[in-house]
Amino acid sequence: MKFEHLLSVVNGFGRFQIMIIIISFIGRFTLPCHFLLNNFIAAVPSHHCDLSALDDGSLFGNLTQEQRLTVSVPVQEDGTPSSCKMFPEPQFHILSNSNDSDLVTVPCQNGWVYDNSTFKSTLATEWDLVCDQKGQNKATTTIFFIGVMFGAMTFGSLSDRFGRKPMLLVSYISGMLFGFASAFSTSFIMFAVLRFFTGFGITGIVIVSSVLSVEWVDIEHRKLVGVIDSLSWTFGYCMIPAIAYCVTDWRQLTIAVTSPLALAILTWRWIPESARWLIANGKFEKANFYLQQCAQMNQKEEFGSKITPETLSSIIVTERKDRSHSYLDLVRTPKMRRLALLTGIVWYGVASTFYGISFNITGFGLNIYLTQFVYGAIELPAKLSAYYLLDKVGRRNTEVGSLLGAGICLAINIFIPRDMSVLRTVVAVLGKGCSATSFTTVVLYSSELFPTVVRQNGMGYNSSMGRLGVSLAPLILLLDEVWRDLPQVLLCSIALLASLVARMLPETRGRCLPETIQDVEDVRTGYDIASVIQTLKVRCNRAHYRAAHLTADNVPNMQKSFHIAWLLKC
Repeated sequence: MKFEHLLSVVNGFGRFQIMIIIISFIGRFTLPCHFLLNNFIAAVPSHHCDLSALDDGSLFGNLTQEQRLTVSVPVQEDGTPSSCKMFPEPQFHILSNSNDSDLVTVPCQNGWVYDNSTFKSTLATEWDLVCDQKGQNKATTTIFFIGVMFGAMTFGSLSDRFGRKPMLLVSYISGMLFGFASAFSTSFIMFAVLRFFTGFGITGIVIVSSVLSVEWVDIEHRKLVGVIDSLSWTFGYCMIPAIAYCVTDWRQLTIAVTSPLALAILTWRWIPESARWLIANGKFEKANFYLQQCAQMNQKEEFGSKITPETLSSIIVTERKDRSHSYLDLVRTPKMRRLALLTGIVWYGVASTFYGISFNITGFGLNIYLTQFVYGAIELPAKLSAYYLLDKVGRRNTEVGSLLGAGICLAINIFIPRDMSVLRTVVAVLGKGCSATSFTTVVLYSSELFPTVVRQNGMGYNSSMGRLGVSLAPLILLLDEVWRDLPQVLLCSIALLASLVARMLPETRGRCLPETIQDVEDVRTGYDIASVIQTLKVRCNRAHYRAAHLTADNVPNMQKSFHIAWLLKC
């Protein structure tokens, strides 16, 4: 018996599943806000050297602010005052002769003066992370996502060992505590360390809640749940610029985006454990408890009463229940090894492309709040299109096509002149939409590819590969100092490579979720009989269906084609 058969009895998408989605949405909202938080708290406002030390009480003090800048700060090639250089002493003759190309300059001697019209305070203004120290400012994003990467591996393994529900609570609490603590940092080192642990803690929310949602719904509604879950990210991406616009102090903004986790902790008690995981680990009594809850909420009590711990024991019989699985199981067998390699590359490419575009909100010369909002808003039509495409063209083709579209948009922007900022932004938004579709698809796609016994390990591994891509994205953007278009070229190449690799993955549309590693190793080309029965049974007379109800385990291979033909005919 497949778990999908049980879901068909208790309703695979009813009030119970909707409750899980709504409660998960509360905790998931804070993730995109934290993931893009550095776009605002690490923003670098306009600045120039502090000139107060040059005021000797004579002529300099009688000059206007504009004249003080003229005689004290050299002009860059674009005609704006230098942000990192100054003259060792005022050059009053420049007021009558504007040529300053031959004059000696020195780095800023007394700190910087910042334009606070947009931001009240940021990391850059708090600890002077500009000029020679601007690498540290960018590094905060990388440090955060390195924490996310290690957290994904840790929570993926622990949730496969101890269960989805308890590890979700651990992620809620640790993410909230470290998030609040980072807002009270007294030094950059302290902030960087706490941001690492914030990323480590909150990443469990997405990998645990995503898998938990998918494991509780039937085949027909898996894509819907995947898209709805991803819309929580879209909502967060649209809300973070609005929150940042109202809260311009970086400490207060960090507290604001972390606060929803307090509500998530309060609602955690209503989250059920994964019945699939409980059955896979031999905990039939507890699995029966949650299945009865599901049947009751979905108004299927008469069918739920027929489910007993004894019937649940027949769900998985090909692997020992008392065996604990680890990341090593992802590479022990040939097809699992190939699956881990391919999905890891695709996740790296998807995440690197998605966040490479998302982090570049100042690269087009437009308002950063508006750019970030448009980046978030484009995800709504992109994810609605994913909902349509996932069944029409399949998971694999949707993933390949969306990555290819993102790569093409990145390539086009390389050839558009920099002064055409509006056109460049439009193309970038289209690329962001394609990358959003690819991200929506890859989360659902990966959860369908890995078997239940190592699904969280697989998602943890994939998430860590994705976060590796995210952590390197800010460093890729820094390469514009080597060659202006080098970041675009690299991101375009990564997207196209990931598209080619995704083409090598198997299709999962209409299939039952694999329960064991052996299910993955034994999979053949085409649809297995259990998946076909599950998909077509709603089209057949139920009496005839019950008479013909044969699973893959008790139908001889030579008879399978006959039964498939019979089901299609009916």
